Amino acid sequence: MALSVELFERGTRRAALTPAGRSLLPDARAVIARTEEMKTRARSISTSGAEQLSIAVDVYYPRRQLIACLQQFGLDAPTAVVNLRMTTMQGGEALVLDGECVFAITAADVPELKPSALERHWLCDTRMVTVCAPSHPLANLGRAAARDEFSRHIQIVVTDNQPYAEKSTVAVAGERRWLVNELGAKHDLLKAGLGWGHMPEDLVSGDLANGVLVELTRHAWHLRPLTFMISQRRGLDPLECEAHLIAMLASGHRSKSSAIADKSAM
Repeated sequence: MALSVELFERGTRRAALTPAGRSLLPDARAVIARTEEMKTRARSISTSGAEQLSIAVDVYYPRRQLIACLQQFGLDAPTAVVNLRMTTMQGGEALVLDGECVFAITAADVPELKPSALERHWLCDTRMVTVCAPSHPLANLGRAAARDEFSRHIQIVVTDNQPYAEKSTVAVAGERRWLVNELGAKHDLLKAGLGWGHMPEDLVSGDLANGVLVELTRHAWHLRPLTFMISQRRGLDPLECEAHLIAMLASGHRSKSSAIADKSAM
């Protein structure tokens, strides 16, 4: 590339920049740095299979597990761009159908949005606990409560406020309920003593340990673990980076290098 200026002094034994050369030196360094960055991004794309990974994750999915997996994924694909969409109910599958996300983590109890176009695969289970604030009447029973006793009090329930959404009443005790569309809001209402509800154990373990929330015992009312599924377009094989992240989400964060080491040992 011709710059039409002299960059180095003539007639000197050692290379020395001219005033114009010194002026352009920061630009030259920036070009070199940008070129190296582009090479790094190109290597990442060739090894991870994609530069951008858009995923939808149900708000109930264990947050610690999600963060640990994303931390490891960031190490395995350092230049990949992750577009994380936190969703409720059928919101994740809607994003997959719209082409905005490559896969969604959704609760198995949520009705499938379009079974003919989507397929689900088991991912993991997480323990749910029934909680309320220490000031709530249910916290002071001193015994296990039956389902009809829970139904006399307001239950805080996360719901999907999209007009197309099919409502789910799994683990809902009765008609006395307040609806919110965000898990953080439910968490805050529970801590404020405005009702009771089911929460992922990992999200409220600190509150239970500190006495901010109380775990309630249920009588003759089994609350099974919440099962999560990977939902993606039917017949679509995931790219390498997508499959790698799905595997980590299913079994705990695990680096690609350790996975390769395991394969080489076989």
